[in-house]
Amino acid sequence: MANTSETLLLDHTLLTTIVDDLAEKGWSQHDRFIPQALTHDLAAECQQRAADGRLAPAAVGRGATAQVREGVRGDSIQWLEQGEGAATDAYLALMDQLRQALNQALYLGLDDFESHFALYPPGAFYQRHVDRFRDDDRRTVSAVLYLNDGWLAEQGGALRIYPGETALDVAPMGGRLVIFMSGEMPHEVLPATRERLSLTGWFRRRA
Repeated sequence: MANTSETLLLDHTLLTTIVDDLAEKGWSQHDRFIPQALTHDLAAECQQRAADGRLAPAAVGRGATAQVREGVRGDSIQWLEQGEGAATDAYLALMDQLRQALNQALYLGLDDFESHFALYPPGAFYQRHVDRFRDDDRRTVSAVLYLNDGWLAEQGGALRIYPGETALDVAPMGGRLVIFMSGEMPHEVLPATRERLSLTGWFRRRA
């Protein structure tokens, strides 16, 4: 278990780089965003929740129109709540530091952060989409943290983003964070040959 009794602090240089990247190109990628031990603990938590049957097939859409459509997305998820465990609380505390840095530098008015574990079984994918709902524009910045130890490029599972006319593939290596503007960055998840774990979340502005 990672030592999460003391609050982890994000490096000022890292925060500055994320802010600058979002301002200049709309996305940012950082390896070893969190300590390796915390990555391991979060992965173990995700797998335990899956083993306990607490992860449910993810739906497409929101509210009354939400539907499970495996031909569009094939992951199973469970939302995080404060106080569920040391590892998830440590992660949420780190993301709140990032939220405050984004607000201070970019004046985004980010009010909270919502996040869920996502488990993609082998062969599962998520078709190209953007993260902001048509009838709800609160999601402003998306953040994906990968929890996969020893991931190899040939195992697939890349996050394919479209920052311009050319697609860019990002391998889901453990400890890697990808962050991007929710309403401006089309992206998709490619199928993998092994189980793929992540924490997917959104910084939301006030309604």
